[in-house]
Amino acid sequence: MTVVRDMLATYPRDLGDIDRSKLTRCIEECIACAQACTACADACLSEGMVGDLTKCIRTDMDCADICTATAAVLSRHTGYDADIARAILRACAMVCKACGDECASHADLHEHCRICADACRSCEQTCNELLGALG
Repeated sequence: MTVVRDMLATYPRDLGDIDRSKLTRCIEECIACAQACTACADACLSEGMVGDLTKCIRTDMDCADICTATAAVLSRHTGYDADIARAILRACAMVCKACGDECASHADLHEHCRICADACRSCEQTCNELLGALG
């Protein structure tokens, strides 16, 4: 069991028709992506050509913030509003795509950008999967 799955399992009320495995995976992917983006931005700041990585750093930071917020929103179920969940999932998928594309453009020179791009792609996919499950 994971912490996310354990916490969802202890929720005292019914979560409704939401696919718990997709919800769990999405929260976990958002947390992992936020960490990867934060670490990538920091690594970019340590590169010799940091000026060439300004857009990457900014996109990493935006993605980390949105992924963190998405994980938080998806972890709350009291007074759940599916429209809000859908909106933040769309935003998260969009920023993950943008960040994944930006990091991929630097992946041949910076391994941290390749790893971050992969994390972004995975998070984007799980956000879209959960969106599809929410209908």
